[in-house]
Amino acid sequence: MDPHLKAGDAVVFIDRKGRSYLKTLHPGRKITIRGEVAADEIIGTEEGSRVKFSSGETFLILRPTYSDLIPLLPRGAQVIYPKDAGTLIIWGDVFPGATVVEGGVGTGALTIALLRAVGPAGRLISYEIREDFAAIAKRNVATYFGEAPNWTLKLGDLYQGTDETGVDRMFLDLAEPFRALDGAAHALRPGGVLVSYVPTAIQLKETVDALSARPEFGQFESFETMLRHWQVKGLSVRPVFRMVAHSAFIIVARRLASVAPEPDSAA
Repeated sequence: MDPHLKAGDAVVFIDRKGRSYLKTLHPGRKITIRGEVAADEIIGTEEGSRVKFSSGETFLILRPTYSDLIPLLPRGAQVIYPKDAGTLIIWGDVFPGATVVEGGVGTGALTIALLRAVGPAGRLISYEIREDFAAIAKRNVATYFGEAPNWTLKLGDLYQGTDETGVDRMFLDLAEPFRALDGAAHALRPGGVLVSYVPTAIQLKETVDALSARPEFGQFESFETMLRHWQVKGLSVRPVFRMVAHSAFIIVARRLASVAPEPDSAA
């Protein structure tokens, strides 16, 4: 990628205290944080440069990484934390060229990660029941990911089922993922991976119980991820005082090839 910033690029401005501000470079407009600077003065400069605002304060400018971007996204719903998005992609085994169904787009945070993972040869179909969330996700994907001709966003209730079949992977960020299991069983191919994301222990139990009662699914895993940063300044090497601890539980299951019960081992 060209290190020079272009018109339309999303840029993170980082102040001397490490605080980040997400802005987009629109020609002819001003960037306002504390003081202002013309976007035209920044367009064409290299990432990693520093720019001085009218207030005299200097900011470091960089294109945002995924972990920079997601906490700063314009939102209507709670975003999926980068620590969880990475785990979802890996445990969901999303690969280039995969066909993936996503249930619940929220702000589009996981959508962006899934589009990166499936690549241009893959396909992502997202279901969102709320029109306002769908509009936010659509704007965020367009602004911070770019053109996504392989992405289909449907206004629909995944609890009522899906149109797709032969899907490789399915992700459910829904309040009651156990209500979407009929649709998941219909959509996923044998061997496909189902990943559910729920914040509470009650939702975790309800989802795992529902999966366990269905012969179409097996090989369950349930876990959470925690992230702790460390401060390294001279001789001061210690954990930071705050950490991203529990955010949600992740439940992974596989779609089985047959709904026939296992043979009795005692027979």
